[in-house]
Formats: sequence, C-alpha cells, structure tokens
Amino acid sequence: MKLNSINFKKPNKRSRRVGRGIGSSKGKTCGRGHKGQKSRSGVAIKSFEGGQMPLYRRLPKRGFKSKKNINVGIINLSQLQNFFNNGKLLPNNIINLSSLKKNKLLNKKYKKLKILGGGEIKNKIQIEVNSISNGAKTKIEKTGGKVSLLSNKN
Repeated sequence: MKLNSINFKKPNKRSRRVGRGIGSSKGKTCGRGHKGQKSRSGVAIKSFEGGQMPLYRRLPKRGFKSKKNINVGIINLSQLQNFFNNGKLLPNNIINLSSLKKNKLLNKKYKKLKILGGGEIKNKIQIEVNSISNGAKTKIEKTGGKVSLLSNKN
C-alpha cells in the first residue's frame, strides 16, 4: 500500500450532481449565483483579488538578466592558482575553455570563458579567453604570462 493508492473518500458518500433540480440544492443556477462573469462557463478572473492591488503588482520588479552572458564561464585568478597548486592544471600548457572542460574544472554547458582579477597568480601562464578584465590581464602579464583574446562570435 502506498500513499497515492489510498482512497480518502468515504465509500458510501455520493458526489453532488449539479443542475439536477431544486430538490438537489444545486439546481437551476448550480451554485453559481445569478448572472455575471463568474456564472458563465469558460471564464476565469486570474489574479483578481476583489479590487485589492494584486500580488504581482504589489511586489517590486527588480533586476535584469542579460541573455548575452548566460553561457559564460567565469573564473578568478585565485581559482586558477588553486588548480595549479592542486596539480589539476600544468603551467606550461595553454589554458582555454576546452582544456578546462576536459579536466572537469568547468561545466560543459559554457560556450565562452571570462577571467576576472580576483586573487593573485604566481605561475607564468598562456591563456586563451573570450574576455578578460583589465586587472586580470595586467596581473598575468606581470608574471610573464601571455593572454590571447578569441573572437566573440557565437
């Protein structure tokens, strides 16, 4: 026996059939009252709260999610340094989106790679990215590394 197989209705309780005469207590108007939009079939007043300001208008509308940046993998320099320290990446290899995906350091859903300048990097690296922050670029070039930008076409 499972919860979805239990019948919670009483076995002898009959459902009330509407529109079967005044003796059934749900005859004539079938419990819908008289006239008006709610008495008609196929009509619903969605999100109407009796004249009160509806919830979707009471709550503030904030934020914006750009469709341009949905599939961009973002990595900080501190994360790259951790990958080198843990041996997940080798400093002499070229680091790009496919190498990060191959080593399972970045999710396969990402189509672009962006490097941000959070943290420090000690290794001399060669990196291929779609976009990079100015701070990250200067930090990489200060250690003797090289940054090459890929075209941003989809």
